[in-house]
Amino acid sequence: MSQMPQLHRLPACPTCEEPPESGDRYCDGCGADLSAAARTAQPQEAAGQAPAPPAAGAARQERQPDQEPEDYPLAAPAPAPAAPPGTDAPVADPRAAAALGAHAAAPHTSTSTTTSTGGGTGTGAGAGPRLSGGTGRPRCAACQEGTIDQDGYCEHCGHAQARERDHMERELEGVAAASDRGLRHHRNEDAFSVSAATLPDGSPAVVAVVCDGVSSATRPDDASAAAAHAAGESLLAALPRGAHPQQAMNEAIVSAAEAVNSLAAETGAAGPHDEHQQRHQNAPACTIVSAVVTSHVLTVGWIGDSRAYWVPDDRMAPAARLTEDDSWAAQMVAAGLMSEAEAYADERAHAITGWLGADAYELEPHTATFKPDRPGVVVVCTDGLWNYAESAEEMARAVPPDARARPLNSAQVLVGHALGGGGHDNVTVAVVPFPAPPGRAGSA
Repeated sequence: MSQMPQLHRLPACPTCEEPPESGDRYCDGCGADLSAAARTAQPQEAAGQAPAPPAAGAARQERQPDQEPEDYPLAAPAPAPAAPPGTDAPVADPRAAAALGAHAAAPHTSTSTTTSTGGGTGTGAGAGPRLSGGTGRPRCAACQEGTIDQDGYCEHCGHAQARERDHMERELEGVAAASDRGLRHHRNEDAFSVSAATLPDGSPAVVAVVCDGVSSATRPDDASAAAAHAAGESLLAALPRGAHPQQAMNEAIVSAAEAVNSLAAETGAAGPHDEHQQRHQNAPACTIVSAVVTSHVLTVGWIGDSRAYWVPDDRMAPAARLTEDDSWAAQMVAAGLMSEAEAYADERAHAITGWLGADAYELEPHTATFKPDRPGVVVVCTDGLWNYAESAEEMARAVPPDARARPLNSAQVLVGHALGGGGHDNVTVAVVPFPAPPGRAGSA
């Protein structure tokens, strides 16, 4: 996938003077758009002029189509110990603790229950304290002075406010998922769908879909949401008709790809040339990984570098990674050119070679079916989690021992594990107990 052009690097944020790190597009301190400031500064400095400071109290500039880099090169640190059952995982930042107490919405395709790990109110901009004077507009959480515009930014200091999608959770009988923006990104570009269906023989099937938007593409958050929704709907339609789970999974990934492709046509191209340009230059894109669990088998499907892991209840039995990445690192390992440790330490490790999007080379869904001989859970996640628990053994250590009985708590603990390790990326995880629990399996 094409890389974004390098922007002029600012020595400090023009709003709060926080020095940015290499590759940052948004200020870690105040959320200001550094890419817009860099584009303003570059022509001025080329002409020998110093960049003009922003006027006090000025509203944030309109965001440009440039996006932040797709991934931060990370070496997976030693896994943090899992929190005891019933407790929240330790986190490294106050925003992470607030996120774990959030109440928000996610794309879903069946009846579900929204829950939170704490009793607090939501983290959306509308949940903040109200300004005096009867304006009814929320106050900025950072400066406590400005009001929030319709895009979720403070009109006084430009700080990005928490949004509904910054932290999301869903739980059904037999599956739960959680997603968080992380500690470095300005928005959550992951999405998920969890659902349940009844097979023709009356037995249950549980579905989890997790998608990771490609940050270097346009509209990555829309791409992941569209793909998660389309794949979930496709599986819910196919499984009750008696389709084999592996065939249903393949069709679901094709449906997800079509949903993402359709986003490229929403820019209002005027003619064939423009359409060609929009389809092959920075089109919306995402990865996908999905799991279907029944009473006898589990089926996974994927494109990209989001993963699925098998973690048995009996931790003396081996855990396993169920997917193979479509990535530069995976290609180097498969070709015998590098060890896995060497490949994933390289800065090119997370360059994906397969994705959903109009500019994808070709659509090649991967599917596989397994028949575990004991109970356990399937962990379906983005690289925002597995960067901090890369091997199957590390993932098994991070998963709470009661994961099959408490999937939502386990999803929360795993999100906390990623945030506690640094939270450099959006993190999304679904925990699916195997076998699927007997009883009511309904869909909306």
